Amino acid sequence: MSNIEQTVMTFPAKPEYVGVVRLVVSGIANRMGYTYDEIEDIKIAVSEACGNAVQHAYEDQEGEVKLTCGVHEDRLEMTIEDSGKTFADDVKRQAAPVEETAEIESLHEGGLGLFLIEALMDDVSINKDNGVKVTMTKLLNRDEVDQSASKISTTPSQ
Repeated sequence: MSNIEQTVMTFPAKPEYVGVVRLVVSGIANRMGYTYDEIEDIKIAVSEACGNAVQHAYEDQEGEVKLTCGVHEDRLEMTIEDSGKTFADDVKRQAAPVEETAEIESLHEGGLGLFLIEALMDDVSINKDNGVKVTMTKLLNRDEVDQSASKISTTPSQ
């Protein structure tokens, strides 16, 4: 079993703290060796999960959201959890891509958070036993650069 480094951060369930969480996961992912695009995907997924917690968990009450980052040799596991109210199962089923023919006026903000998280991460699980706990995993392909580099030719093509 590999050693796991864990970073835990608890923050107020307020929108102004989502940017701080993005910086934390960005720094961890960068240190692990993720590509720029992978880091952007991680930041978007974490923002969506945090945004859902901030917007829906506590309504108009004070509350906290907890970020846990588990650094593994081959992956980054991020958990966003709150102890507020949960969401109905049909909310996830309603989250889907926007139809290409949809009128721009008919689109509303939000509603794609869970769909987006699942599209950007390699694994996502949601636990609604005591609040909402979203666990997201992004695999690390460290040898990706080495494989690509071996295919690059230094001789001019003809």
